[in-house]
Amino acid sequence: MTEHVARFSSRVENYARYRPSYPPGVIDVLRSECGLTESSVVADVGSGTGLLSGLFLRNGNTVLGVEPNAAMRMAGERLLAQFGNFESIDGSAEATTLAAQSVAFVTAGQAFHWFDRVPTKKEFARILKPGGFVVLIWNERRLDSTPFLREYENFLLDYGTDYETVRHENVDSQIAQFFAPETFNLNSIENLQHFDFVALKGRLCSSSYTPEPGNPNFAPMLAKLEEIFEAHKRDGRVTFEYDTRIYYGHLSGSPNTG
Repeated sequence: MTEHVARFSSRVENYARYRPSYPPGVIDVLRSECGLTESSVVADVGSGTGLLSGLFLRNGNTVLGVEPNAAMRMAGERLLAQFGNFESIDGSAEATTLAAQSVAFVTAGQAFHWFDRVPTKKEFARILKPGGFVVLIWNERRLDSTPFLREYENFLLDYGTDYETVRHENVDSQIAQFFAPETFNLNSIENLQHFDFVALKGRLCSSSYTPEPGNPNFAPMLAKLEEIFEAHKRDGRVTFEYDTRIYYGHLSGSPNTG
């Protein structure tokens, strides 16, 4: 198991409970812009604990959740057990194990920045049906829209182990290269998440770039987090503001483009 696959294994519970879901508006965008219907088959690659898969399942879609991390995959299976139209698959972006031209959509929620992009592009093109779309989605936390979010960002820069290296904002410039020579579209939807202190701590500890128990910085990190929370809470809560960014387009080499 590569390092980037393994890095979430100890964070599964917090990830499943405290990461933001995706707004229903994602479905509306894909219906109007990409022709998504309830009968569209979706490969959700890097499906993790099932947050994005659940959005499509509730829309009636058949979803093939492809996830290489066993702990994350099993958490997704538990979360989505009620859906008969979900199939959990032990695979990766670079080797999904799916049949050629078998899906109308390939999605990746909060995951593309971990993929090896050259083999991933080839694999996505292989499994897409003619006219199929790749949809890359992030809940992108706003960094400075409120005093709390500005202080939280500085806090991550101080305490994060490799935050500046792995944060997904760093791959924005690589998305155009991934889709090239085809073009892509971008749509954005506001998404909010409200936390009491317990939930804020869980959200922090779901991130792969924060110290874990046993690290000498863990206790000081939580003490500083509580200080920030107390300074900014309103009615016992703080708010994360996100822009849910939806990148969608076709791939060169997939059946629709020759």
